[in-house]
Amino acid sequence: MFIRLMFFGFLGLIVLYAVVSVYSRSVRREKLEDWWEEEPVEGKTREAYIEEGMAAYDKGLRKKLILLIFVIPPLVAGAIIYLIN
Repeated sequence: MFIRLMFFGFLGLIVLYAVVSVYSRSVRREKLEDWWEEEPVEGKTREAYIEEGMAAYDKGLRKKLILLIFVIPPLVAGAIIYLIN
């Protein structure tokens, strides 16, 4: 029973990670598009500017912080189980 709960919980975390990751990427892309509209960069096309910004996003801290979705809920659940018992 506990193994089944862990399995479905992990599947839920995978779905949550996918949704948050796609949402975060789309928000960053929209911000880059807005920044380009406000102040275009000379010598770069709009697509190159956005791709460069998305490459920086992929290497950035925000993408790595989204991985905490796999760490924090199991730690909280473990702490609750420990404290209750």
